[in-house]
Amino acid sequence: QVQLVESGGGLVQPGGSLRLSCAASGRILSDYAMSWYRQAPGLERELVAAITKFGSSTIYADSVKGRFTISRDNAKNMLYLQMNSLKPEDTAVYYCYAQGTIPSWGQGTQVTVSS
Repeated sequence: QVQLVESGGGLVQPGGSLRLSCAASGRILSDYAMSWYRQAPGLERELVAAITKFGSSTIYADSVKGRFTISRDNAKNMLYLQMNSLKPEDTAVYYCYAQGTIPSWGQGTQVTVSS
């Protein structure tokens, strides 16, 4: 089972940018399709973006299309989420997720968009 650790969250003003990172260990990242999810207080966890094992295909939630970019560096065992033009409604805990026989979640990183 792969272990995942997110980083890069924080407080940012509306219109700002953040880059989230997810470090994988225990297994090679290219064994997994990967995703970013987020969960805001009182709401269900939702898919933000996903990427195939070698990055050939990506999908995004409608709410983040054109603003967020998911990418991966399998050589470094890293997953990224570049978030631009952030809005207050993007405030949530962001999780990376490895889709495998035994799926794995990271512990999450808080993103707060507020002036």
